[in-house]
Amino acid sequence: MPVRNGSMMDVLAEYVKIKAHYGGDMLISDLDSSLTFSELCEEVREMCGVRRELLITLKWIDDEGDPCTISSQMELDEAFRIYSRNKRSGLLLHVFPSIPEKPGMPCPGEDKSIYRRGARRWRKLYRVNGHLFQAKRFNRKAYCGHCSERIWGLGRQGYRCINCRLLVHKRCHKLVPLSCQRHMDPVMPSQEPLVDDKSGDDEVELPPEDPEETDTMPFLAHNRKVDKPEDDSKDLKAVVDGMEGLQISEALGLADFDLIRVIGRGSYAKVLLVRLKKNEHIYAMKVVKKELVHDDEDIDWVQTEKHVFEQASTNPFLVGLHSCFQTESRLFLVIEYVNGGDLMFHMQRQRKLPEEHARFYAAEICIALNFLHEKGIIYRDLKLDNVLLDQDGHIKLTDYGMCKEGIRPGDTTSTFCGTPNYIAPEILRGEDYGFSVDWWALGVLMFEMMAGRSPFDIITDNPDMNTEEYLFQGEILNIIPHSDTRLTASCGPGNISMDPKERLGCQVQTGFTDIKSHTFFRSIDWDQLEQKQVTPPFKPQITDDYGLDNFDTQFTNEPVQLTPDDDVSETAELNN
Repeated sequence: MPVRNGSMMDVLAEYVKIKAHYGGDMLISDLDSSLTFSELCEEVREMCGVRRELLITLKWIDDEGDPCTISSQMELDEAFRIYSRNKRSGLLLHVFPSIPEKPGMPCPGEDKSIYRRGARRWRKLYRVNGHLFQAKRFNRKAYCGHCSERIWGLGRQGYRCINCRLLVHKRCHKLVPLSCQRHMDPVMPSQEPLVDDKSGDDEVELPPEDPEETDTMPFLAHNRKVDKPEDDSKDLKAVVDGMEGLQISEALGLADFDLIRVIGRGSYAKVLLVRLKKNEHIYAMKVVKKELVHDDEDIDWVQTEKHVFEQASTNPFLVGLHSCFQTESRLFLVIEYVNGGDLMFHMQRQRKLPEEHARFYAAEICIALNFLHEKGIIYRDLKLDNVLLDQDGHIKLTDYGMCKEGIRPGDTTSTFCGTPNYIAPEILRGEDYGFSVDWWALGVLMFEMMAGRSPFDIITDNPDMNTEEYLFQGEILNIIPHSDTRLTASCGPGNISMDPKERLGCQVQTGFTDIKSHTFFRSIDWDQLEQKQVTPPFKPQITDDYGLDNFDTQFTNEPVQLTPDDDVSETAELNN
């Protein structure tokens, strides 16, 4: 697409998320920010399926919620400028296949009530490579046309193109490289027949499994066993039904494990130390009560964590998945057991770490974060508690419940989440963000390791000022003691920069290279480190068979007992 020289567009982001309302649908697409007004009109015509002979009117919603017509390049530049300034999640456009009789008058058929927030529900369609993806729930097993993995879960588990019927994961829809081939007659927005279930979700009746259709229909679900559809009254009992599809865990259940100790607990789950009876191998088991998984966001969390655990299995610095299964009331993720304890546990005993220790841990964390970022995953929960040490002293990151998948270089997301002391300023400011938030958290964690305290454990002149207010005032660098060269070299101003564009590691093309070449990491041999050929500076003490001395007694002293299901006994005796 041609780029206009000398325009104000040159300073904007590479892409603009367009949310075009047309005919009862919201069509979402990422468009090049350098496109001209005529190019925008062509994109919108194709997106909405408006015939070329029809004149169209485009209106965007300004800061006051009022519709403003875009009819020239100047007006388009102004809309993009305000979009960029306000860091909105998308530029809202209303598209009309007509023009007003006179300037300032509404378009034929234009109802001003549509501009009122919440006035109506719009069906969302996501446009990528000509595909129009809609979130769907499937009534039998389906497989992703991009990664070939099972599409599983409750609610709207995946996306389906309304034209070619390609099925993909929500996380994969932006990654589909093939253009829509429209194997069936195109279905324009608001013309597609829908089958609504009791909850209002659109349920997809997948096509019959005819082997002759395999070459013409973009499905990977052919020749699969057909499941009977479940109604929504069973949602909590059948949550994440796709877990049964993980091959390694098809023959496993709770009865195959001895439950040994409780070693951790969070808001959604508890973590148990377990032993697989058939081979005596030791694992950690994350147990999630289904009654706590209520809405789509909770379901997304479970789905994401399982998928990231699977991908993490190939990286030496990430905790990986062994198997998973479920009962009527619980979900079980069987993962690697890392017996050296977490950095929080060790920091509470050592108060602060020598610089060489902090450098070693930070470098291994960098490798783990870069692996996730290359997979399109923002970690979003880096903290001392989630950095584990194995028996040799190497780190492993764990707990992927806050991860965000499907992020390409330059992409952003907007969910407000994280642990207070580690939340990046762009999240606190309500801005969209990307991988930059993980590098901010690393800077905070490095400060904690070497200073023995959080950078936000501060005393201000105003006792009513909290951490967030201090952040908003841009004073974070002032709390780093400049006399301590190891802190200023590692944590400021690069790692803890208020502006993500200036933060170390945040350049799209050179981010990880910039980190590896930083003076603080000058002594690191990154190739040897990645192969775990560098001797860790500290080796945890393992005083018993399980290394339980490295876990907090508030967890290990808890009784290991699960309330039984009505028809499945889940109670296990404590095994020493």
